[in-house]
Amino acid sequence: MDLYVGQSRRHWCLHRDLLCYHTPFFQEKTASNDKLKPSKIELLDEDPQAFELLVKWLYQGRLDDVSDMPMDKKWDYADACQKLYILCDRINMPQLKDIAIDQFRKGCNETGLVPGPEEIKPIYDTTPPRSPIRRLVSRIAARQIMDPDSNSDASSYKLCFESSADFAIDVVNAIRQGSGPRLLDDPTEGTGCCYHEHGTGQLCKVA
Repeated sequence: MDLYVGQSRRHWCLHRDLLCYHTPFFQEKTASNDKLKPSKIELLDEDPQAFELLVKWLYQGRLDDVSDMPMDKKWDYADACQKLYILCDRINMPQLKDIAIDQFRKGCNETGLVPGPEEIKPIYDTTPPRSPIRRLVSRIAARQIMDPDSNSDASSYKLCFESSADFAIDVVNAIRQGSGPRLLDDPTEGTGCCYHEHGTGQLCKVA
């Protein structure tokens, strides 16, 4: 069967039975009342790099381990595994989703790099609420925001906050869960100058 993936229409010729064995997505795509079943499937919204990893897993039963890769290759592979997760979420392949997210987490850990708003936004655009990968990236963002040694703050994720209320809720909940039972200082107590219009250090004219 011919498959065309991504806007570049990258081409694969794969065994129909193998595809249908692993996911009902392809069973539905190839179902037909006609005697001749479809010989071509177009997946133009999917990522070819992610699909290449899917093909490797279909035919070899495994993915490469990011730990075995040179440092300059780790992040690109981790990012591809994140895209593979999204692909598998769409086509209903839970086992490969678990493998992909494990490689993504390991790649982030070993490189010291994390997904930015440009990578997080598509995750929230394409995955359902309570998705494990949403939980992962929202916790990563929360940690970045709270890390005193990080250059990121909440404004770094403005793109995601603007596009997804779910992301905002998930990040706030992650911060609350991660910060423990400590209660914030009561903003209604003490001096109110930090809420006044006058600048810091200027004389407050409110009696």
